[in-house]
Parts: sequence; C-alpha cells; structure tokens
Amino acid sequence: MEKISIVLFDNHLRKQLLPISATRAVASIRFGIFTIQEKWENLTQQNVFCHTVNYLQPLYPNIPEGEHIWIDASIVPTKEIIESIALLNSNEGLIDEVGFIAGRFKIDAANFNPKNVSEYVSQNKKLSKSIVRLGFPHELFLGNEKAIKSDFEWIKENKISQPISKTNQIIGENSIFLEEDVTMEYCTLNASTGPIYIGKNATAMEGCLIRGAFAMGENAMLKMGSKIYGATTIGPNCVGGGEIKNVLFLGNSNKGHDGYLGDSVIGEWCNFGAGTSNSNVKNTGGFVKIWNEAKGDFINAGQKCGLIMGDYSRAAINSSINTGTVIGVSCNVFGEGLLPKHLPNFSWGISNKYLFDKALIDIGIWKKMKHKQMSKEEIEMLRHIFENE
Repeated sequence: MEKISIVLFDNHLRKQLLPISATRAVASIRFGIFTIQEKWENLTQQNVFCHTVNYLQPLYPNIPEGEHIWIDASIVPTKEIIESIALLNSNEGLIDEVGFIAGRFKIDAANFNPKNVSEYVSQNKKLSKSIVRLGFPHELFLGNEKAIKSDFEWIKENKISQPISKTNQIIGENSIFLEEDVTMEYCTLNASTGPIYIGKNATAMEGCLIRGAFAMGENAMLKMGSKIYGATTIGPNCVGGGEIKNVLFLGNSNKGHDGYLGDSVIGEWCNFGAGTSNSNVKNTGGFVKIWNEAKGDFINAGQKCGLIMGDYSRAAINSSINTGTVIGVSCNVFGEGLLPKHLPNFSWGISNKYLFDKALIDIGIWKKMKHKQMSKEEIEMLRHIFENE
C-alpha cells in the first residue's frame, strides 16, 4: 500500500458497543493483543487516525488535511482486506453485502458524516471475502481467541522472543512469546491450547497457572497462584488474580484477589474487591439475555455471558454479579445478594446516583495509584456522559 494515512471512523455500530464505546472511539477497543487501531498500524505500516463522535474527538490527534483512506472502525483487519483496500483509486469505495468497508477520498474531517459515506465516492468495488465487524460487546470475548492467535502470528513474524526461565513448566514453547524484562518464575504455561504472549515489563508471580490463548500487556501483573484459562487478555497495567476465564481486560484495571470472572469484557480503570465473582451461565442452562443501550432492550448473548463493565467502575468486596450483567461508566457497585443485571452510568450502589464531582475525585485517586492523572479532555468527556445519562 502506498504511503497514505488511514482514518478509522465510527458509525452506527458504536452505539451497539456501549458501554465499552462510551469513553473511546471504536478503533481504541482492545481485541486480542492489540487495539483495532494498532492492528491496522501493524499490518499497513501507515499513520492511522480516529474519527468519532464530537464529545470523544478531543481525546484524539487532529486528522490532517488531504486525501485519506477512510475505513469502518468496527472491521477487524486482515491481510486480504488490506490488499483489496490498497487497490482503491481516488474516489473509489469498497463494499460487501453488509455495507461500506472503505473508501479513498478527500474531505475535511469536521464535515465527514458516516451516514453519507457512500456519497463521498463515485464508484464502489464489491468484496466477496467474508469480514468480521464488531457489533456488540459480548462479541469481544466470543472472538478473543481468534484475535489473540491472529495478533500472535504478526508478533512472531516481526519480533524475537526473549528466553523463558527454566524454573517454569512449559508446554508448547514455540507458541510462547516473551517481550523484554518479563518477570516470571515457577509458573506453568500450557500453549497447546493456544499461544501465550507476555508483554514488556509484565510480571507473573510464583504459582500462576496459564492456559492459552492468553495475552498479557505491558506492565501487567498476575498475582501468586492465579488460574488463567483462555481466551483471556490482561491488558496493559492491569492486575489479575484468582480464577479468570475468557475475559478481555482493556487496560489499567484490577482483579487482584480470589473470586471467579468469566466470559466478560472489562473496561479501563475498573476494580474488583476481594471475593467478587460473576455468573456466566444460567442455572437453567438457557440462553443469556443482556441489556443493549442502542436497542433499548435485552438481546440474546448465547449460553455463556458474564459481565460487560464500562470504564471507571468498581465492585465492592464479595459482590455477586448476575449472569449477563451490564455495568455502565463510573459506577460504584455494592449491594446485597445478586446484583441487578443492568446498572446505568454513574450508579451509586444499586439505586442511587453518583455525584459528578465525587466521581471525579474518586477516579483521580484510582488513577494516581497507577501514577496517572485525568486530563481536561477526559473530564469533559465524562461530564458529557453524566449530563446525557
């Protein structure tokens, strides 16, 4: 592909991905080892920008003027898709039976409207190959194993793993990759079920049991005796502990104590108190219904679905999280018995509202624990969510 910037744009699918997409562009969602944006950057070696809704756009660098390739941010990139996009000429688009995939054209980013994207090109080419679009939050954990495997292939092609300490028990060493400065002794790693990736400066304390497919981000940590099943991603700066299975932690979140978490998606800056567990299967074994904000109703998420948690939310010690629960942005969750299956943004307990100024103070304290602080853009983003709840 010739050197030209890529713009990943949000469309109607962004609302279906709430609450995960409430605080980030779709391209910033982690899926597998990398975010969607990082996947495009890795596979194309191009500059990649994000175009999202107005209240989120200040969180991202300005999109330069000129002709760009505009791509639906919900699409998971593959080499085959990139090859087809690379053949586009100016004012040409690429579509499939679902809709618009990508187009090459010049438009001022401030005037771009995803509803009118087909009008920005003079002709469209049809793509016959099947592609993956992320449409609902539970699809993230359902597809995480395949995403980890795909990202792992790129890493193996472009990097060299660091040696694994001999104190560890290893199955499938060729499917294990360690970045620099990993601390990991007396752990068991089984990559026969999928690849295992350990990021730079990550730590797995003694006694961790890890089965692939598994990804651990930069500066992440697993506490002693952690039991990790695939397909799990512990994102950058996260802390994991207890029993975790098929969970995607986007980053900067903590589940450092005993308790079970499975078939779930956890945003950034979240925390789980000691002993907190979730259900991922109904007692009847039936299909799990999960709240979707865009639909304004509960939708079918399959037989296994645990928790979808938005950024900046926290669950108190010994919380019992129901099957197919959705917790919004900036919630302080506590209550007796099984918690409700839907807690809206800025919930306090299970029936009250978090005061905005108090929420900001608490978020600031949690961020300070990881040596971070809130930006003005972040505060205004949260204010918009609070005022439009």
